[in-house]
Parts: sequence; structure tokens; C-alpha cells
Amino acid sequence: MNPDTPYRCGYVALIGRPNAGKSTLLNRLVGEKLAITSRRPHTTRQQVLGIRTTPACQLIFIDTPGMHDSRQNSMNRYINRIARGALEGVDAIVVLITPRGWTDTDKTILQAALKENVPVIIAINKVDTLEDRDALLPLIAESSAMPGADVIQDIIPISALRGENLDRLEKLLMRQLPEQPAVFPEDQLTDRTDRFMASEYIREQVFRQLGQEVPHAAAVSIESYAEEKKLIRIEAIIWVEREGQKAIVIGKKGQRMKDIGSEARKQLEAFLGKKVFLQLWVKVRENWRDNEMMLRNLGFGED
Repeated sequence: MNPDTPYRCGYVALIGRPNAGKSTLLNRLVGEKLAITSRRPHTTRQQVLGIRTTPACQLIFIDTPGMHDSRQNSMNRYINRIARGALEGVDAIVVLITPRGWTDTDKTILQAALKENVPVIIAINKVDTLEDRDALLPLIAESSAMPGADVIQDIIPISALRGENLDRLEKLLMRQLPEQPAVFPEDQLTDRTDRFMASEYIREQVFRQLGQEVPHAAAVSIESYAEEKKLIRIEAIIWVEREGQKAIVIGKKGQRMKDIGSEARKQLEAFLGKKVFLQLWVKVRENWRDNEMMLRNLGFGED
């Protein structure tokens, strides 16, 4: 780094509709698995910071839940508030869409971003799914003609999954940041605690291993987290809304529960750098997604 070049640091919000690839993009940009992912929409429920520090800048990415119809239960309304609230005070916004084109939800999200009066970048994600990249040209033209296009800094085709064109995205974002010292220590990757990450890794396996209905009706609470010299002991509860869902999570002779625990433990050991002893239970709390007290106990509303 040239000593005469001022250091830059700032916050960048990653927003888009569910399953646009925000969490995959965050993980790729930071170089560490901080946000859980699955093929199902609405996997992300809470805001997660991912911090990328270089000799020239510190990019503080905010991964947000996908914006969606909030006229459902208390948890969905909370998720939408978190997604919109993440835009306040940021220095730049990346709006993710897919090659399938602009939906009404995409357009609503873009207009919310443009209202913040900060630089906006449109990232067309998942271009690795296209056989002919020329098919993007009409979408790029449509994007450049969106209302408020004068605030849009660029329209960049990317593949968060394969890391394609992310160097260009990072350089463009760096130029949008204010000149100021780093906010976080250079070795810090996120603002979230290890307890929070443990609950997320467990919930990720619920999303990946179970059917359509159960993952969205499931939550995870960490009941005990004890770090020893060579081992971390974690006890957690998977909460569901009905007895039938509990039976599905447990599986025949407890096999599904074992699989969830085994895969979550492997992921946690890779993240924490220690052996993990993980013990799981499943409990029923009817309609917990509409129970404000339950939501607070699960950490919703703390931000």
C-alpha cells in the first residue's frame, strides 16, 4: 500500500429477495463461512456482519434476510424490519438480483435502497447458471433504465458461488468508502458470538436435511456453551411448532437427529478450531413464530 494513499473503511449492505445469494456472497467476500446457506428461501433470519480487512481498506458487509411479504407472523415482520433497518447509515448498498430478471419484489427493494442516497451497485448473481452470457444484455439495459439510475454506480454480473467478478465488485465498493481508520481489529471476521454461530450451524442442517415445512417452523436455542482446554461442550434445543414436526426432526430410531448433530458438529469444529461435543434435544412450542416472548428468548429483537 502506498503510504500516501488514505485508508478507507465503511459499511456495505447486501440486500435482495430471498435466495438471491446474499449469504453465499458474504462468505465468499470475507473468505470464511459466517452466514449459513441452503437452497431454501428465508434461510437467513438475522443480520450478520462480515469483515474483510486489507492493507488498503476495511469492508464491513451486512448480510440481511431476504425482504418478503411481512403480512404473516411476528417473526416474518421482524425479519423484514431487520432487512430494511440494515440500510440505515451504510456507505454503499449492493442490490442482488438473478438472471431471471426483475420481479416486483426486486423493484421494491431497489427503490428502498435508492432512498438512502448512497452509492448503489446492482449485482446480477448466479451468472454461472447461464449457457449464453449474451442473454444478460437485455437485463443490464433494463437495469440501467430503472428509476433513480443516476445513483446506480454500476451493474455487475457475478457468481458468488464461483467467485466470478468479485474482485471488480470489491474494487468498486472500496472507492465508495469514506477515508477513515478501520473500525474493527484486522483479525476480526464478524460481530457475532460463537454461541450465535453454533445455533446457526445447527439450524443450517435442519434446513438442509428436512422437508419443505419443518425448517421454517424450527428454531435453535443454545442452552449451554462451555469451553474447555481441548473441547467445547454445547447443549442445544431445536424448537418446532407441532408434535408431528418433532417426530420428523428425530427421524426413525433417532437417525435424522444424529445426522443433523453430526454434520453440525463437523462444521462447528472447522469454524471454532476445536473438538466439539454437541448434544441436541427437540421440543415443541406451539406457534412460537407468533410468540413475542419466545422470539425475544431466541434472540430476535436484540439488534
